[in-house]
Amino acid sequence: MDNQGDIWEVFIQSKPGLAHKHVGNIHAMGKEMALQNARDMYTRRQEGTCIWVVKFADITSSIPEEDGSFFEPSNDKIYRQAVHYIMPEGSKNI
Repeated sequence: MDNQGDIWEVFIQSKPGLAHKHVGNIHAMGKEMALQNARDMYTRRQEGTCIWVVKFADITSSIPEEDGSFFEPSNDKIYRQAVHYIMPEGSKNI
């Protein structure tokens, strides 16, 4: 944290039922200010219906250099791939 506050990652849901998408980050001193700053910065033209803000320091990530060993156990589970499922007729946002 510096004099601008913590870094917060911003996620916007464009329509109800859709996934939130990462749109960028902002600086803020607290979660309420982060939410207001995110609204002011990323939804000026009513682009979203819901905003999530997540403190950058609270995010845990895998290491790209270790992707082979980290993701290897899932390579033999092809049934988890969406290509093996039939999309029901009339379904939306799945």
